[in-house]
Amino acid sequence: MTFLRVEGRQFVDESGTPVRLRGVAVGGWLNMENFITGYSGNEALMRSLVREVLGDEKYELFFDRLLTAFFNEDDAKLLAEMGMNCVRLPVNYRHFEDDARPFEFKPEGFKHLDRAVEACARHGIYTVIDLHALPGSQNHHWHSDNITHRPLFWDHPHFQDRVVKMWEHIAEHYKDNPWVAGYNPINEPADESRKVVGPFYTRLVEAIRAIDDRHILFLDGNTYSTEFDVFDEPWDNTVYVAHDYAAPGLGGGGPYPGETAGKYWDKAALEAKYAERTEYCTRTGTPVWVGEFGPIYTGSEPRDAELRRLLADQLDIFKRDGAGWSIWMYKDLGRQGLVMVRPDSPYLKRFGDFVAKKVRLGADQWGSDGKGVAEVTGPFYQMIAEEFPGFDPYPWGQYDWVRTLLLNLTVAQPLAYEYAELFRGLTDDELIALADSFALANCDVRTTLRDQLIAG
Repeated sequence: MTFLRVEGRQFVDESGTPVRLRGVAVGGWLNMENFITGYSGNEALMRSLVREVLGDEKYELFFDRLLTAFFNEDDAKLLAEMGMNCVRLPVNYRHFEDDARPFEFKPEGFKHLDRAVEACARHGIYTVIDLHALPGSQNHHWHSDNITHRPLFWDHPHFQDRVVKMWEHIAEHYKDNPWVAGYNPINEPADESRKVVGPFYTRLVEAIRAIDDRHILFLDGNTYSTEFDVFDEPWDNTVYVAHDYAAPGLGGGGPYPGETAGKYWDKAALEAKYAERTEYCTRTGTPVWVGEFGPIYTGSEPRDAELRRLLADQLDIFKRDGAGWSIWMYKDLGRQGLVMVRPDSPYLKRFGDFVAKKVRLGADQWGSDGKGVAEVTGPFYQMIAEEFPGFDPYPWGQYDWVRTLLLNLTVAQPLAYEYAELFRGLTDDELIALADSFALANCDVRTTLRDQLIAG
């Protein structure tokens, strides 16, 4: 096996043969997300509450079994059979260190990550190590394990120092592994000042390169990987990662083709947005790798047929441009994943009503239109709009800011306590059955998505 590298607008192996990286992100695994595994709020809050209910021993039993079941040899085999050759592995920094003991790396930190890298390698699949949640949170939302709505990472050099040391630790661990395609050091940074992210990237790249100059760096642009003006000239062996979610495919999206939020979306509009998001790559002659994209399904066949058409158009755009991609995401409870936990599983028998309550209240942001209980939220949105008509906060404006505070924090965090209580009194065997609900053998494959990815 040889190391991949960047050559012009392509990935190539050491013989110079082009390699188009196509695959999935295993979201919700080593960086858990509420809509993927069914809890509420952010991961750190949820874990602390479940630990209080279960106690240390049962807590460790459940979560270790869950991580083991969620991604293993069977999952790598399925992806290889589909012709996928790359898996992006999002990781929460808490696997490597605790806030109470910064700069002290846990000896077990690579346990599950190594297992996934090795399983993928046995099936001819490269991996990209993605630090998805950083100390202090690098963006405003749940997926950076943010318990607030502020990305404090950019305000505190302490957090930044920890991430530099963490990436030195990761690079030292994987520097000789050719099956690791490279490192995605910061998922979706959101530095409102635009003054910290560029210099920090320079510092981080230099620190990683001092240890490992062979692996590719996959760098996300600022503002959730949509702005690349924080970069000057491109670094060697580096990819500038675009995230290309299409507005009609998100929660509250309109018909496709058709109008969403006052804009008409069809394939031409998708192409224009893709060109905008990959302009830096085109201008600098570097490869395009779409690190995240993908529609959110609804269970309504007419609507999901539109979403499949949207995805087909995106995949065709990527293919014609020779772009690699990593779709979001691999496995969940049925909202977006290639693989879905079955409705009659022990997990959804236990937590199905809770998940339905979350949906009714609009507690998760991903896949929601942000209304929740509309007779309650509607007047509040209206009041803010009327009282503060010029308020347009970073990154996504007034509506997103209000729903984050109102639903994704104020409603979601009490629900996290309710989720934890559903573990009370469970035996070891019952906890194992819940965790094993996420094993591939106990899940269904979304065959339409499988077939689209194979063709893409």
